[in-house]
Amino acid sequence: MDTLLVSHSACLEHQTPPGHPECSDRLRAVRNALEAEEFMLLQRAEAPRATFEQLERVHSRMHIETILNAEPIDGFHYIDPDTVMSPGSDEAALRAAGAVVYAVDEVMAGRARNAFCAIRPPGHHAEPDQAMGFCLFNNIAVGALHARHAHGMKRVAVIDFDVHHGNGTQAIFETDPNLFYASTHQFPHYPGTGRASERGLGNILNRPLAAGTGSDEFRAAYGNEIFPALEAFQPHFILISAGFDGHAADPLSHLNLREADFEWVTEEIVRLAGRLCDGRVVSALEGGYDLGALAKSARVHTRALMMTH
Repeated sequence: MDTLLVSHSACLEHQTPPGHPECSDRLRAVRNALEAEEFMLLQRAEAPRATFEQLERVHSRMHIETILNAEPIDGFHYIDPDTVMSPGSDEAALRAAGAVVYAVDEVMAGRARNAFCAIRPPGHHAEPDQAMGFCLFNNIAVGALHARHAHGMKRVAVIDFDVHHGNGTQAIFETDPNLFYASTHQFPHYPGTGRASERGLGNILNRPLAAGTGSDEFRAAYGNEIFPALEAFQPHFILISAGFDGHAADPLSHLNLREADFEWVTEEIVRLAGRLCDGRVVSALEGGYDLGALAKSARVHTRALMMTH
């Protein structure tokens, strides 16, 4: 079994205004990086659309219908000053969520060892009733709830190393003791959530990082806090919100992480998954807004998925 890469060209058709950081060039940079010879053994698949039923496990019917009816015929529709839709946004959002569902299916069927979903728009800020922070549907939560409902994976964990706190994922998970969410993120920072005191039912673990934090504190947060908590949770499936905007070069944040940190955390998650849940890991792209740093980080992340047993 090899690592699976799930993507879809429709994710390039979600357009944002000139100068907007969440642009289609982000996904082009990732996809181009993964065309290198070292990724010849990647399995590759096109993402299907998420179904209404799959989305409704996470989002209210009203939210889904609002998004699917908000796509403009031309130009842009602003949900908020940061979150925008264009012609093609609905298809992109459905394929982004569908990619994570499909990846879960392939891992559960034993046709892939693990998977990386190269998708946009990102998802972890999307709440049950609200699109925000560049996110329309919560892709990672849709995949997590699919693992439970379609495959009987009772305990599902999400590890989020995006530089922004995944307020949407936390909101979806915090009242269910069989869902676990752990996040490292710059704080204070957008969206303003993610304090260490936000614990849900004991199933939420936030590790805020001050501006300027580098490798040592990032790795200590995982090694000393998040990984022991994940092990205690005993997940049946692990998903990763893979945001690379904690990179020192990223224009939207002030952490000092490097590609080696993303490679390390991925390797450690996959090793833990091998011990805890038969290696079942699905990762989905979240943030990362310096194109060069994003491409290099996605490359080492995918390589770690492929190489770690």
